[in-house]
Amino acid sequence: MQRSLILVAPAEVEDDDLTTSPAAERNKKPIFDVLARVLPSPAAVLEIASGTGQHAAHFAAARPDWDWQPTDADPDALASIASRTARLANIRPPLALNVLAPRWPQSLGRFHAVYCANMLHIAEWATCAALMRGAALHLLPGGALVLYGPYLVDGEPPAPGNVAFDADLRQRNPAWGLRRLADIVGAAEGAGLAFEGRFDMPANNLMLVFRSEGT
Repeated sequence: MQRSLILVAPAEVEDDDLTTSPAAERNKKPIFDVLARVLPSPAAVLEIASGTGQHAAHFAAARPDWDWQPTDADPDALASIASRTARLANIRPPLALNVLAPRWPQSLGRFHAVYCANMLHIAEWATCAALMRGAALHLLPGGALVLYGPYLVDGEPPAPGNVAFDADLRQRNPAWGLRRLADIVGAAEGAGLAFEGRFDMPANNLMLVFRSEGT
């Protein structure tokens, strides 16, 4: 039986040995600036696909009033996240979460926000609907689902860099590729999440905000 939730104890790893994403280092400040406008104070936040944990560490250090729950499907990523965030009291131990699981564990609880960066274009399309369903179940009423990444917007010419990136992704895996904003909005609405708006970000990325209308 596949387990979709695993608690990982913080690992003792020197900072120099931690995996680092240059892109996460570049975009953490502009993303934080938007999150500071969108998230309430205080806020409990569930992060999907936390990767190296750089975002979690940066955001939680800047906002002690945010209670941050990092997750990832990769055990190696979980160890890196645990090591990078071990000294931050407002970051919970990272959890292994399979987004495609039919139901995310109820033990997760509910959050003011669900945050996910740079996942949908490196995952099969079914992951989008799964993310929307899971977020809808684990958001508090009025809570926000916040997505970051490159997207294709109908009626807006894509940036050359995004066109090249999309082609590279599809060559690496035909199930990958940049997603249409309209398709993402449709998946969100199907899960009961309303599209609130978008923020234009550096390097031709967007941040998308959806709101839970659940009870």
